[in-house]
Amino acid sequence: MITILSEGAVAAAAVWLLLFALLRSGLAWRIAVDRPNQRSLHSGAVPRVGGLAVIGVAVIAMSVVARGVQIITVITVALMLLGAVDDRRGLTVRTRLAVQLTAASIAAYTLLPAAPGWLLALLVIAVMWSMNLYNFMDGADGLAGGMTLFGFGAFAIIGVNAGAYELAAASACIAGAAAGFLFHNFPPAKVFLGDAGSVPLGFLAATLAIAGWQQQIWAIWFPLLVFSPFIADATLTLFRRGVAGERLWVAHREHTYQRMVREWGHMRTALVWYGLMALATGSAIAAVKWPNRWQIGLLIGWVALYAVLYALVSGLTAPEKNEA
Repeated sequence: MITILSEGAVAAAAVWLLLFALLRSGLAWRIAVDRPNQRSLHSGAVPRVGGLAVIGVAVIAMSVVARGVQIITVITVALMLLGAVDDRRGLTVRTRLAVQLTAASIAAYTLLPAAPGWLLALLVIAVMWSMNLYNFMDGADGLAGGMTLFGFGAFAIIGVNAGAYELAAASACIAGAAAGFLFHNFPPAKVFLGDAGSVPLGFLAATLAIAGWQQQIWAIWFPLLVFSPFIADATLTLFRRGVAGERLWVAHREHTYQRMVREWGHMRTALVWYGLMALATGSAIAAVKWPNRWQIGLLIGWVALYAVLYALVSGLTAPEKNEA
């Protein structure tokens, strides 16, 4: 456990130092900048280079401590580079989806080559959804970084307990990289992740979840509960917009966290979400060895809780009337 913690600490220090150097030198502003528009939750321009530091450090660390997931590491680098181009110049939705489909297909087949076609198709959809929902949820100070720290931290804990060193080490490095990023991204943020960070992190969340399931380290409900704060918000918001006949591909500010930021600000929203993340990951870790009926009861309870929380926030905050 001490070794795992030290690897995460090294990743955290490396990301903090790299971003400090980029910001202090001014180079961060020359790589990619997020300029506010009508859908932004920020009033000023902010460098969008956090993802390059987080993913760059994470994949270097993973290539050393987790050689068994090399194909995942290679695909993560490709997604990071694509995201960097998107952050700087912008890419079409068709291009992004085509690359994501290719990445998800390769990853699913690599992780479960003997799986039936229907299962591979389901896994491809799940990986693509994870990439996009992470991107959807990366819009408030400290939010995506916090989910990465809590989520992959939970993966590392269960991996250590199960004796799965490589998966635990890879998860610890990702969580550590997120911790280093949060020093610069906690409200008020000095740097954003950008697509170079959010899309690869969503990919890693899905593929490491599948890897742990395939190795029987955890049941499939475990990663779903761990990342349920993001899954619930993105899925419920997409469903609501679809039912309302709104264009799903159009940028908006109707996620639960976006409504909360408009009403409460970034700091209070981040702290509330951290409490939710801690509760979700903590209950998931605790429930790993529970009897099946208790685990099912826990999941039902969380579904009910998210429905209530979504209804409460929707009632407390007003939706925006204009649609871009």
